[in-house]
Amino acid sequence: MTGPTEKSRVLVVDAEHIIADTLQAIFLNAGMEAMAVYSAEQAIVLVLQWVPNAAIIDVQLPGMNGIDLAIHLKRNYPDCALTLFSGHTATEDSLEKAEQDGYTFDVLAKPVHPADLLRRITLQLSGAGSA
Repeated sequence: MTGPTEKSRVLVVDAEHIIADTLQAIFLNAGMEAMAVYSAEQAIVLVLQWVPNAAIIDVQLPGMNGIDLAIHLKRNYPDCALTLFSGHTATEDSLEKAEQDGYTFDVLAKPVHPADLLRRITLQLSGAGSA
């Protein structure tokens, strides 16, 4: 959790630049620090220097998928609240594999209204939502 003078940090990971950049702008306008990247690999490099309080991750990413990224973040940054979303229905196998490994993630269906994501992240950062 962030202190009174520290802004919450939100990481947005989506291969679709317009989605990632738009969500970043929404979180910036809401008074949070926000960074957008377009692959899991870029996210892994970024969080070495800039650790987020919350991450919004598209499941379908080039290279490493979003579920594997979420597992990586949960292992290395357990306090980071995670929200996954996908426009594809073929994520069930990856979710089942993650669950077998002890990780359970809710996946929101795209399109997700930006106000709904903002509300969800705000709740997670306040401690009222689930990670």
